[in-house]
Order: sequence, then structure tokens, then C-alpha cells
Amino acid sequence: MPNDDVISSLTEGRFDGREAFDAILRQALSAAAQQGWKEIVFSDPDFADWPLGERATIEALQAWAASGRRFMLLAQRFDILERGHARFVPWRRMWDHIIECRATGQATGAEVPSAIWTPSWFVHRIDPERSRGVSGSEPRARRALREAIDECWRRGRPAFPASTLGL
Repeated sequence: MPNDDVISSLTEGRFDGREAFDAILRQALSAAAQQGWKEIVFSDPDFADWPLGERATIEALQAWAASGRRFMLLAQRFDILERGHARFVPWRRMWDHIIECRATGQATGAEVPSAIWTPSWFVHRIDPERSRGVSGSEPRARRALREAIDECWRRGRPAFPASTLGL
């Protein structure tokens, strides 16, 4: 479980803009690796503007990944992630045993939130187009975000396989 010093060092409150969101994501992955967070959830309609293909992101994910960890990816679709984040796809293949991916498709009745969720901290891009949102550790907000993610997860189906089998 992350200690209070690490949680307090994570960004809390409102953020505005792509650079701010990217910095928060990097900060979160660094904290996850340092503290050995057991679970991370990434949720977004398509992850098009997330910095998942950056070398630093993959290095942080690699430092975090270990047995007993769980990484959940939720999206409406994964094709943009597969095409646009070349470094992320091989990392995903290598760590398939700790990663679960689900896609909701377009007509689910619930919009996939753009968010990062952990058991102790969250980021929620309320306005993904402008990368505006809020982050923090407040339990009620964290619980509400997880409930929204879980609702979409239940409506989704397995997606973004580590490998494609065929003849």
C-alpha cells in the first residue's frame, strides 16, 4: 500500500491542458513503480492522446510490472492504441499475464471515462478534448470514478489481445 508521503506528492486538484495531464501520468507511473502499487486502471475512449508510446512511460511501466500486479485497460476501441503507441504494444505482449483489456464499442449507453484509477489515488479528465480534469485521493470521488469504470467494464468484452492466432 502506498505511503502517505507518496500520495501527498501526487498532484491533487484541478489540472488544465495536455502537458499537465501528461506530467500527471508520468508522476503517477513513477509513484507506482517506487511504491509497488498492486493495481492500476487506465480508462479512455481510445488513448489517442495519452503518452503511452514514450520511452519514459514504458520504462516506468516496466519498473512497476511484477508478479501479483494487475493492470486494467478499458476503452471503446483499441485500434488507435495499437497503431499509435509502438513501444506500448510489445510491452503489453510481454506482460500479458498481468493485463486485462476490455472494449465497450460505440453503443454501450455509458461513455468510457478518461481516467487513471488506483486504490489510493485517481485522475479524471472530465473534458478530454481540452485535457481538463481533477486528480486526488478523496475516497468518495475515487469510489464514484471506480463505479463508472466498473459499469463500462461490465458492458465491455475482452479486447486488445497480446497475440493474434490464426491459420
